[in-house]
Amino acid sequence: AAAFQPESCPSSAQQFNDAYSSRRSIFQKLTSAAAIAGSAATLLPQNALAADLPPFQTSSAGLQWSDAKVGSGQPFTKGSSVAFDYSMQTTGARYGTKIYSTANTNNPFRFVVGSEKEGELAIKGVEQAIIGGDGVPPMLPGGIRRVIIPSSLGYESLAKPIPGMQFQDCQEGKGPGPIPPVPEAFEEYQRFKNIYCNANRPYQPDIVMDIKLYGKRGS
Repeated sequence: AAAFQPESCPSSAQQFNDAYSSRRSIFQKLTSAAAIAGSAATLLPQNALAADLPPFQTSSAGLQWSDAKVGSGQPFTKGSSVAFDYSMQTTGARYGTKIYSTANTNNPFRFVVGSEKEGELAIKGVEQAIIGGDGVPPMLPGGIRRVIIPSSLGYESLAKPIPGMQFQDCQEGKGPGPIPPVPEAFEEYQRFKNIYCNANRPYQPDIVMDIKLYGKRGS
Protein backbone atom coordinates (compact mmCIF):
# COMPACT_ATOMS: atom_id res chain seq x y z
CA ALA A 1 0.00 0.00 0.00
CA ALA A 2 1.15 3.52 -0.70
CA ALA A 3 2.57 5.48 2.21
CA PHE A 4 0.09 7.78 3.89
CA GLN A 5 0.70 11.45 3.13
CA PRO A 6 -0.25 13.82 5.97
CA GLU A 7 -2.37 16.83 5.11
CA SER A 8 -0.72 20.22 5.24
CA CYS A 9 -2.23 22.80 7.61
CA PRO A 10 -3.32 26.26 6.45
CA SER A 11 -0.34 28.64 6.73
CA SER A 12 -2.19 31.94 6.36
CA ALA A 13 -5.55 33.54 7.10
CA GLN A 14 -6.52 33.32 3.43
CA GLN A 15 -5.62 29.63 3.26
CA PHE A 16 -7.59 28.99 6.44
CA ASN A 17 -10.65 30.79 5.02
CA ASP A 18 -10.33 28.77 1.80
CA ALA A 19 -10.12 25.57 3.84
CA TYR A 20 -13.21 26.58 5.83
CA SER A 21 -15.16 27.26 2.63
CA SER A 22 -14.10 23.89 1.28
CA ARG A 23 -15.22 22.09 4.48
CA ARG A 24 -18.57 23.90 4.37
CA SER A 25 -19.07 22.71 0.80
CA ILE A 26 -18.23 19.14 1.83
CA PHE A 27 -20.66 19.40 4.77
CA GLN A 28 -23.47 20.48 2.46
CA LYS A 29 -22.76 17.56 0.13
CA LEU A 30 -22.72 15.05 2.98
CA THR A 31 -26.22 16.07 4.08
CA SER A 32 -27.70 16.00 0.59
CA ALA A 33 -29.75 13.30 -1.12
CA ALA A 34 -26.91 12.69 -3.57
CA ALA A 35 -24.55 11.86 -0.71
CA ILE A 36 -27.09 9.46 0.78
CA ALA A 37 -27.57 7.74 -2.55
CA GLY A 38 -23.90 7.62 -3.49
CA SER A 39 -22.08 6.65 -0.30
CA ALA A 40 -20.89 3.06 -0.53
CA ALA A 41 -20.33 3.01 3.23
CA THR A 42 -23.80 4.18 4.22
CA LEU A 43 -25.89 2.14 6.63
CA LEU A 44 -29.16 3.78 5.66
CA PRO A 45 -31.99 1.50 4.53
CA GLN A 46 -32.57 1.07 0.81
CA ASN A 47 -35.85 2.96 0.84
CA ALA A 48 -34.00 6.02 2.18
CA LEU A 49 -31.24 6.07 -0.42
CA ALA A 50 -33.17 7.88 -3.14
CA ALA A 51 -34.63 10.67 -1.03
CA ASP A 52 -33.58 13.26 1.51
CA LEU A 53 -33.54 12.37 5.17
CA PRO A 54 -36.00 14.19 7.42
CA PRO A 55 -34.78 17.70 8.32
CA PHE A 56 -31.87 17.74 10.75
CA GLN A 57 -32.56 18.91 14.29
CA THR A 58 -29.92 20.42 16.58
CA SER A 59 -29.32 20.03 20.30
CA SER A 60 -28.13 22.97 22.40
CA ALA A 61 -24.69 21.33 22.50
CA GLY A 62 -24.52 21.35 18.69
CA LEU A 63 -25.26 17.73 17.82
CA GLN A 64 -27.38 17.43 14.66
CA TRP A 65 -29.48 14.34 13.98
CA SER A 66 -31.96 12.89 11.52
CA ASP A 67 -33.63 9.47 11.78
CA ALA A 68 -33.68 7.30 8.68
CA LYS A 69 -35.42 4.52 10.62
CA VAL A 70 -36.98 4.58 14.09
CA GLY A 71 -36.38 1.41 16.09
CA SER A 72 -38.54 -0.31 18.67
CA GLY A 73 -38.25 -1.58 22.20
CA GLN A 74 -36.64 0.08 25.20
CA PRO A 75 -33.86 2.69 25.15
CA PHE A 76 -30.51 1.95 26.75
CA THR A 77 -29.69 3.31 30.21
CA LYS A 78 -26.56 3.95 32.28
CA GLY A 79 -24.53 0.79 32.68
CA SER A 80 -25.95 -0.84 29.54
CA SER A 81 -23.62 -2.43 27.00
CA VAL A 82 -24.36 -0.97 23.57
CA ALA A 83 -23.41 -2.31 20.12
CA PHE A 84 -23.80 -0.51 16.80
CA ASP A 85 -22.51 -0.49 13.26
CA TYR A 86 -21.36 2.85 11.93
CA SER A 87 -20.19 4.65 8.83
CA MET A 88 -17.84 7.55 9.56
CA GLN A 89 -17.17 10.48 7.25
CA THR A 90 -15.36 13.77 7.81
CA THR A 91 -16.01 17.33 6.65
CA GLY A 92 -12.32 18.25 6.85
CA ALA A 93 -10.30 16.14 4.40
CA ARG A 94 -8.97 17.09 0.98
CA TYR A 95 -8.90 13.54 -0.39
CA GLY A 96 -12.54 12.48 0.02
CA THR A 97 -14.91 12.26 2.95
CA LYS A 98 -15.07 8.58 3.89
CA ILE A 99 -12.98 7.34 6.80
CA TYR A 100 -14.31 3.93 7.86
CA SER A 101 -17.37 1.71 8.07
CA THR A 102 -18.10 -1.43 10.08
CA ALA A 103 -20.70 -2.51 7.51
CA ASN A 104 -20.07 -6.13 6.46
CA THR A 105 -17.21 -6.55 8.96
CA ASN A 106 -19.28 -8.43 11.59
CA ASN A 107 -17.49 -6.28 14.15
CA PRO A 108 -19.79 -3.55 15.54
CA PHE A 109 -18.41 -0.96 17.95
CA ARG A 110 -19.30 -1.55 21.59
CA PHE A 111 -19.27 0.70 24.65
CA VAL A 112 -20.83 0.88 28.11
CA VAL A 113 -23.12 3.82 28.83
CA GLY A 114 -21.62 6.14 31.42
CA SER A 115 -18.43 4.08 31.86
CA GLU A 116 -15.08 5.74 32.55
CA LYS A 117 -13.00 2.59 31.93
CA GLU A 118 -10.60 2.19 29.01
CA GLY A 119 -12.13 0.04 26.30
CA GLU A 120 -15.70 0.96 27.29
CA LEU A 121 -15.79 4.62 26.22
CA ALA A 122 -17.61 6.43 23.42
CA ILE A 123 -17.27 10.07 22.39
CA LYS A 124 -19.92 12.37 23.84
CA GLY A 125 -21.60 12.88 20.46
CA VAL A 126 -22.15 9.15 19.97
CA GLU A 127 -23.42 8.62 23.51
CA GLN A 128 -25.83 11.54 23.20
CA ALA A 129 -27.00 10.33 19.78
CA ILE A 130 -27.87 6.90 21.18
CA ILE A 131 -28.88 7.59 24.78
CA GLY A 132 -30.52 10.94 24.13
CA GLY A 133 -30.63 14.05 26.27
CA ASP A 134 -30.27 17.78 25.61
CA GLY A 135 -33.40 17.62 23.44
CA VAL A 136 -32.24 14.52 21.52
CA PRO A 137 -34.64 11.56 21.73
CA PRO A 138 -32.99 8.21 22.51
CA MET A 139 -32.46 5.70 19.74
CA LEU A 140 -34.27 2.37 20.01
CA PRO A 141 -32.89 -1.03 18.92
CA GLY A 142 -33.06 -1.42 15.15
CA GLY A 143 -33.01 2.32 14.56
CA ILE A 144 -30.72 4.11 12.10
CA ARG A 145 -29.69 7.71 12.72
CA ARG A 146 -27.38 10.09 10.84
CA VAL A 147 -25.60 12.50 13.16
CA ILE A 148 -23.28 15.43 12.61
CA ILE A 149 -20.92 15.67 15.56
CA PRO A 150 -19.06 18.92 16.34
CA SER A 151 -15.52 18.85 17.71
CA SER A 152 -16.74 19.67 21.24
CA LEU A 153 -18.60 16.33 21.27
CA GLY A 154 -15.98 14.45 19.28
CA TYR A 155 -12.28 13.66 19.52
CA GLU A 156 -10.78 16.86 20.93
CA SER A 157 -9.24 14.96 23.85
CA LEU A 158 -7.23 12.85 21.39
CA ALA A 159 -5.50 15.92 19.94
CA LYS A 160 -4.10 17.36 23.14
CA PRO A 161 -0.37 18.02 22.63
CA ILE A 162 2.13 15.55 24.08
CA PRO A 163 5.67 16.95 24.51
CA GLY A 164 7.86 15.79 21.65
CA MET A 165 5.00 14.11 19.76
CA GLN A 166 2.79 15.25 16.88
CA PHE A 167 0.13 12.56 17.36
CA GLN A 168 -1.60 11.12 20.39
CA ASP A 169 -1.43 7.39 20.99
CA CYS A 170 -5.03 6.95 19.88
CA GLN A 171 -6.15 3.42 19.16
CA GLU A 172 -9.33 1.45 19.55
CA GLY A 173 -9.65 0.63 23.24
CA LYS A 174 -7.55 3.63 24.32
CA GLY A 175 -9.70 6.67 24.97
CA PRO A 176 -13.17 7.30 23.54
CA GLY A 177 -14.29 5.61 20.32
CA PRO A 178 -15.18 4.56 17.80
CA ILE A 179 -11.75 4.50 16.14
CA PRO A 180 -10.91 2.41 13.04
CA PRO A 181 -9.29 -0.83 14.29
CA VAL A 182 -5.73 -1.87 13.52
CA PRO A 183 -4.38 -3.91 11.84
CA GLU A 184 -7.70 -4.70 10.08
CA ALA A 185 -8.18 -1.12 8.87
CA PHE A 186 -4.65 0.28 9.04
CA GLU A 187 -4.97 2.81 6.19
CA GLU A 188 -8.32 4.05 7.48
CA TYR A 189 -6.80 4.35 10.95
CA GLN A 190 -3.91 6.41 9.61
CA ARG A 191 -6.37 8.72 7.87
CA PHE A 192 -8.41 9.08 11.07
CA LYS A 193 -5.27 9.67 13.13
CA ASN A 194 -4.03 12.44 10.84
CA ILE A 195 -7.34 14.30 11.09
CA TYR A 196 -8.46 13.70 14.68
CA CYS A 197 -5.32 12.85 16.70
CA ASN A 198 -3.09 15.57 15.29
CA ALA A 199 -2.13 18.31 17.77
CA ASN A 200 -0.78 20.42 14.89
CA ARG A 201 -4.16 20.83 13.20
CA PRO A 202 -5.76 24.21 13.95
CA TYR A 203 -9.28 22.76 14.06
CA GLN A 204 -11.21 19.51 14.42
CA PRO A 205 -13.70 19.06 11.56
CA ASP A 206 -17.24 17.84 12.14
CA ILE A 207 -17.89 14.11 11.88
CA VAL A 208 -20.82 12.74 9.89
CA MET A 209 -21.81 9.31 11.16
CA ASP A 210 -24.54 6.84 10.30
CA ILE A 211 -25.41 4.69 13.34
CA LYS A 212 -27.32 1.40 13.17
CA LEU A 213 -28.24 0.38 16.70
CA TYR A 214 -28.54 -3.24 17.80
CA GLY A 215 -30.35 -4.82 20.70
CA LYS A 216 -28.77 -5.72 23.99
CA ARG A 217 -27.03 -8.76 22.53
CA GLY A 218 -25.59 -6.79 19.60
CA SER A 219 -27.56 -8.73 17.01
